[in-house]
Amino acid sequence: MREITKAQITIGLLAYFATIWDVILNQSYSNMLYAIGIIFLQLALLLILSYVIIALLEWVKVFDLKTNSMLTLFVLVTLKLLTILKISY
Repeated sequence: MREITKAQITIGLLAYFATIWDVILNQSYSNMLYAIGIIFLQLALLLILSYVIIALLEWVKVFDLKTNSMLTLFVLVTLKLLTILKISY
């Protein structure tokens, strides 16, 4: 497996586990199937976003792969936390 693919999967999973606590702890869903669907859709979304963002940063070739991975993780977690804050207000 290529290094960029490993980084994309790892960053997607890290962002997922860093932000999934809100869905599990703070949201009260009456339908369990709906909650499971939200969890899996969030995983798919974060994996796709990590793949796209790291691929774009690697295409531009401004930073190395480690820096691009850290920037991607920061962006994904920030976006997710901002959507959590926006929904809660």
